[in-house]
Amino acid sequence: MADTIRAAVVVAHGGPEVLELQNIPAPEPAEGELVVETTRAGVNFRDIVDRRGDPPVLFSPPYVGGLEGMGRVLKIGAGVSGYSVGDRVAWGTNPGSYTEHALIKAINAVPVPESVSDDQAAGVLAQGLTAHYLTTSVHSIAEGETILVHAGAGGVGGLLIQIAKHRGATVIATVSSPDKAERARRSGADVVADYENFVQVVSDETDGRGVQVAYDGVGAPTLDGTLSSLGVRGLGVFFGGSGGSPETLDFNKLAPKSLTICRPVLPHFVASGEELRTRAAQLFEWIQSGVLEIPIGATFSLAEAAEAHRMVESRTTTGKVLLNTVGSTER
Repeated sequence: MADTIRAAVVVAHGGPEVLELQNIPAPEPAEGELVVETTRAGVNFRDIVDRRGDPPVLFSPPYVGGLEGMGRVLKIGAGVSGYSVGDRVAWGTNPGSYTEHALIKAINAVPVPESVSDDQAAGVLAQGLTAHYLTTSVHSIAEGETILVHAGAGGVGGLLIQIAKHRGATVIATVSSPDKAERARRSGADVVADYENFVQVVSDETDGRGVQVAYDGVGAPTLDGTLSSLGVRGLGVFFGGSGGSPETLDFNKLAPKSLTICRPVLPHFVASGEELRTRAAQLFEWIQSGVLEIPIGATFSLAEAAEAHRMVESRTTTGKVLLNTVGSTER
């Protein structure tokens, strides 16, 4: 077995050029850990934030990039049960995925059915776990509801739309371009609006009643419009801030319609291994049954990790960006 493996390493905080393909020591599992021979790694905007060193800084260079991936168990550390060498596993929140052999905390790994492809398994968890808890735990979407999903062409947005349609809701989605509007429609959105007129569209589509729940990962630019789009006793779920976080919020704005707002984060909804595996298992079931489609926008080699980051950072991709962590260094 090789003493060294290849990995895409963030050598300093900065632009995509700080990602370098390096040979690093092959990992050995400590107690509670797995070594996984990876086949795919997901590339997410969170990886770009970490690479740039945006606050809060979670990783100090040099470090192996990536939080999401999948592969087969190669080695098993002491105290780990339920896994055997050769088992297919995936993860969405474990650092160090841009590599041929990833060191994974067993509690972060989930089993992958053989009928789910490597691309699907590596492409669903980071956004899929968020979409799952938002639609089942923060608010259990019910048949007949009308909901608003911002950034409907994004990774989380597209999955929110698909899950909401599966559960019988009517979905109004916002997008920023005609191409993204088409993608939101392919995910199942009933109505697509732009950010300039979505409040009026919601009012028109609901006869002025507003939506029961709004999922907002944009933040400051859409906050007031989101609150205006909610109906009486509506719920505003602010799960991210790609457009920046609002500096203040006047709670008196909630009173006229008795609105509720929340700011949930994923770690609190996968706090135990059992909860993580339960959510992941349902995502995989939905993939197998055709409820969820995981579109792949582009696949790069480990040597091309910087180019993959440029694509994700440009926000021009229309599907999941993956790294193929096996084979040659060429795409």
